Amino acid sequence: MKEVASENRMDFASHMPEALAQAHAAARRGEVPVGAVLVGPDGRVLARAGNRTREWSDPTAHAEIVAIREACRILGSERLPGSQLWVTLEPCPMCAAAISAARISVVYYGADDPRMGGVRHGARVFDHPQCHHRPEVIDGISAAESRRILQDFFRERRGSGSVDD
Repeated sequence: MKEVASENRMDFASHMPEALAQAHAAARRGEVPVGAVLVGPDGRVLARAGNRTREWSDPTAHAEIVAIREACRILGSERLPGSQLWVTLEPCPMCAAAISAARISVVYYGADDPRMGGVRHGARVFDHPQCHHRPEVIDGISAAESRRILQDFFRERRGSGSVDD
């Protein structure tokens, strides 16, 4: 995982505001507020998404998966080499496996997810010998805002601010 000095984190934040907007939209729909933006090699935004697991009754409809599906549909390919994924929360193991399968080049994420994460925590999918593609990972981008959105969402629903709820 590439560590980015805190004074340089803003240099990487160009698409995180869009991902945060998607997280807010997901929260308004009653979904866990995670947002993602997938950017092509040319810098064009290919897809924006928020979680839709409840709305679609689909446990795989995480923001990352929804964005990957849309970008693949637009490009007519199951591979997205040279692309960047911006996501507000550390991807879970399922999403990390999809990121690898899609050959996404760089993943930027906001808040760590010690309980369900699959990149820096938990399964650490990209560290497994079976992982056939390892994207560059840059974490901590707008982490405080990403964490706050999640804490506010869970506090409102459960009376707790823990991301682990």
